[in-house]
Amino acid sequence: MQYRTLGRTGIKVSPYALGALMFASSIGNADHQDSVRIIHKALDAGINLVDTADAYGDSEEVVGKALKGRRDNVVLATKVSRPMGDDPNQQGTSRRWIMKAVENSLRRLGTDYIDLYQIHRLDPTTDVEETLSALTDLIHSGKVRAIGTSTAPASDIVEAQWVAERRGLERFRTEQPPYSILNRRIEREVLPVTQRYGMGTLVWGPLAQGLLTGRVRRNQENSLRRAAFVKHVSDERRIEAVEQLIPLAAEAGMPMTHLAMAFTIAHPGVTSALVGPRTMSHLDDLLEGLDVALSDDILDRIDKIVPPGTEVGSLDQDYLPPALRSAELRRRPLGERAA
Repeated sequence: MQYRTLGRTGIKVSPYALGALMFASSIGNADHQDSVRIIHKALDAGINLVDTADAYGDSEEVVGKALKGRRDNVVLATKVSRPMGDDPNQQGTSRRWIMKAVENSLRRLGTDYIDLYQIHRLDPTTDVEETLSALTDLIHSGKVRAIGTSTAPASDIVEAQWVAERRGLERFRTEQPPYSILNRRIEREVLPVTQRYGMGTLVWGPLAQGLLTGRVRRNQENSLRRAAFVKHVSDERRIEAVEQLIPLAAEAGMPMTHLAMAFTIAHPGVTSALVGPRTMSHLDDLLEGLDVALSDDILDRIDKIVPPGTEVGSLDQDYLPPALRSAELRRRPLGERAA
């Protein structure tokens, strides 16, 4: 295993990181003991970064069980800001909520510190200075080692870096954006910005939420019917790109999953790619591709199918800025619309 440095934190992490979303009973694997075995196998294989979130159901509790006796050898990451109840103050990035949420996560994880505490989604209603101030206090208290963002636009990353420098606050050291062969948009601005500021980048969705496994094919009615409830999987443009990638992977002598994973970690701006296995067989397949490296010729041919900096459709879980989610933010009040 060739470990990489997580930005300028000095922390060494594996090129594959274990995402724990699928270990939540309500989302993925309902068998906690099976999930624990999967986590242990990943750790035994050399994966040393485990990433979860408070909003992933009981995932933090499952991860906590798995790390008993192994905590010191794991880089543990979790997240805050997604709603955790009906109370409007049990979400977001206010000091009030961050200070409460971190204690809850520490309890569920069964640990007294978090290596990487990430803002799941930046909250436009909270001044980033307040957020950074609260996170800075957590670092100084020893409860958190480093802080990061997830799915943040490049402009927000830059603003946060400026605020931290001017106010003498701790800086975001990592970003966790979506990235795959089908979703290369971050190559335009996000990756250049994270590289400029020396941030580590942990990418999620390297298999494009299942499309790059090669199991969803055109004219295969059963696979398409199973995937029909997921909009991005039934997008004809994405299926067409996959149909072009499948023979490329076969020519290179590797499964589609290995091609997809090797592509994401080939970018110099990517530190680790998150894998989210639900079963042991899923993990076994991914582990077999750990040492796969793509030639320049293969990467050039991928560029022709999905050009750099572009995307084919978008992920169901993709980030939408507030101005795109809320019509009120992009429309003047009716009385002010007249010229």
